[in-house]
Amino acid sequence: MVGKGELTGADRAALAGEILGAAISVDRAPGIRTLPLRGTIVDESMNILTVRRADHGRVVRVPKSGMLGTILLGERELPLIGDNLRVRPQDRTKRILAGGSRRIR
Repeated sequence: MVGKGELTGADRAALAGEILGAAISVDRAPGIRTLPLRGTIVDESMNILTVRRADHGRVVRVPKSGMLGTILLGERELPLIGDNLRVRPQDRTKRILAGGSRRIR
């Protein structure tokens, strides 16, 4: 049984893969006035997710630090904690699957 806030191995594997193009809903993020923010991830850096808003197509830069929301990967809607994704995108697979210093719990 998976407790609240914990992800299964399959969920961790999904987050370790490519997240560009995934639908996202941001419920909390510092500096973002209009919440919830719904859209599609179009770019990612170590500290920022760039999201194209679903309502009018504008691009919004969302800091990963302090962000909470959900992401739709394949058929699964997964909880998203931005602090857990604060790694270089090319290193995310190693950190998440291998249990690096910023692994997802």
